[in-house]
Amino acid sequence: MFSERTECVNLIQEANQAGARLHLTCEEAGITLRTYRRWYRDGQITADKRPDAMRPQPSNKLTQAEQAKIIEVCNMAKFASLPPSQIVPTLLDEDEYYGSESTFYRVLKAFGQLHHRGRSLVPRGSTLPTTYTATGPGQVFCWDITYLPSTVRGQFYYLYMLEDLFSRKIVGCEVFEQENGENAAKLLEQTLVREKCLHSGVVLHSDNGAPMKSQSMRMKAYELGVTTSYSRPRVSNDNPFAESLFRTCKYRPDWPSAGFKSLDEARTWVLKFTRWYNYEHKHSKLRFVTPHQRHTGQDQLLLAKRKERIEAAKAENPSRWGKREVRNCEPVGPTTLNPEKELVKEVEKKAA
Repeated sequence: MFSERTECVNLIQEANQAGARLHLTCEEAGITLRTYRRWYRDGQITADKRPDAMRPQPSNKLTQAEQAKIIEVCNMAKFASLPPSQIVPTLLDEDEYYGSESTFYRVLKAFGQLHHRGRSLVPRGSTLPTTYTATGPGQVFCWDITYLPSTVRGQFYYLYMLEDLFSRKIVGCEVFEQENGENAAKLLEQTLVREKCLHSGVVLHSDNGAPMKSQSMRMKAYELGVTTSYSRPRVSNDNPFAESLFRTCKYRPDWPSAGFKSLDEARTWVLKFTRWYNYEHKHSKLRFVTPHQRHTGQDQLLLAKRKERIEAAKAENPSRWGKREVRNCEPVGPTTLNPEKELVKEVEKKAA
């Protein structure tokens, strides 16, 4: 610390002797002129005296006997498993007062007894979600199951849907009457065969539902060379792409709010929705190209043509554009599932 102070003072003096004003030099060094004068007195650089300064004891400081009494109370059998937030009110009800909750915590810390009290497990901090990045199609799939209402109250059909993370394309979907791992395993195998992703190391992300973690589903994934990934318990935000897809599905104008009359009707409607979503729906997160165009790489040529047309329109009437740039028509880069906060900020900064 003293060597850093010496170096700082020497640099300030060197700049000052070269003609720089002293207060401006101090500002560049990150200190005030008053601090410099405290550091450099009578031609000598003084050491920091704060660590060795003699400070008076607070007049309201607890005595050793009072601290010992607090420790004795906290270690009593009836208080041994309780935190100070429970001990102090209980003592007040018994017409006893030895200090506030913060005082109890401070004394326990001083005596090395500030730890988790009681038999319950120490609360653990929340873990970070699993992160995967897809640089192309067929690398990461997200999937989930949702209810489809029927016309019979209390009866539902179950929509199984797999989505490619990179292109948002629905690569697999089916409607069943039961929710189980056998149906999920069957759909997974069909999807991988159709997408030519067998034993390619595909990551399959889902929540912690029973079908997702069933023995039959996990064994099938292992057999097909699929890496399974799961959301954190009770955190739906860890599977946002599947949740967003279901919202788009159930907010379609032709969604049968009264329910489906039969399994065949539900399957027919889902097939129609899948075709619309993959081949007609212009996805807002893909620069408004369809998932199929993104999946097959057609988006690059399409976006390039859009940019060329917009720039031509700007050249024809530049006054309408002013200093504004034309619409962003650059293809979307890799897609990340549950990106870290630093990565999110960096992407938002680039987008701005």
